[in-house]
Amino acid sequence: MSVMLETRGLTVRYEHHIACDNLSFALEEGDYVAIVGENGSGKSTLVKTLVGLLKPSAGEVILHNLSKKEIGYLPQSTPVQRDFPATVSEVVLTGCIGGGGFLPFYSKGQKQAAQNAMELMNISPLSKKSFRELSGGQKQRVLLARALCATKKLLILDEPASVLDPVITHDLYSILKMLNETRGITILMVSHDIHCAVEQAKTILHMDKELLYYGTPEGYFQTELYQRMVGLCHADYSREHTHSHGHELHPEEKEENGHAD
Repeated sequence: MSVMLETRGLTVRYEHHIACDNLSFALEEGDYVAIVGENGSGKSTLVKTLVGLLKPSAGEVILHNLSKKEIGYLPQSTPVQRDFPATVSEVVLTGCIGGGGFLPFYSKGQKQAAQNAMELMNISPLSKKSFRELSGGQKQRVLLARALCATKKLLILDEPASVLDPVITHDLYSILKMLNETRGITILMVSHDIHCAVEQAKTILHMDKELLYYGTPEGYFQTELYQRMVGLCHADYSREHTHSHGHELHPEEKEENGHAD
């Protein structure tokens, strides 16, 4: 597989606070990467930098045969986002223009792309409904359809299940797995749910401002990082399906030197 995005020495600061420190990794086409780590470890800062919402203080983000406009982005849910005063179809259509607002009219191709995305997410019957009247699970499907309008290549998601109940969360993760396995869409997802992360993803990226691990879930199970995240004395979580690609970075001493939030 070919590399579609990589970071080299990526560092992001908020004034004197370092949020991401010297991160270097390569995202391969077709991968499904779960970004994990404790609160305050820089996960959301990383994805915001990857999509261009934040500027690096040092280092760089390199896109290979991919433009920022081709990246579908689903940010963390906010009260403003949940109460957006528009219909479902209007919200989805904004993904065709990178979320920059509404247009007085859309092209035939844009309308078809929005319709295809709504059909894929099984929300076509909701197209005329007000977004603010939907359930949490329905809203996430709408926002995911909106993100899909922007890309056929890469989806970056920041805690997509943070406002959902367990049943709807399982449904959402099933959709993401389908998009990755049958549509070939590369996925990079921030998650606090370590069990879902290792069950769903092909690759785990564990960070605490710096990169502590980047490799397969199977290798991750053997680290103290995993044991600490699940609160166990040893890694005994197993997956039904195995994956072999990926590589490890800093899986020994740095695992024990996490930063406080």
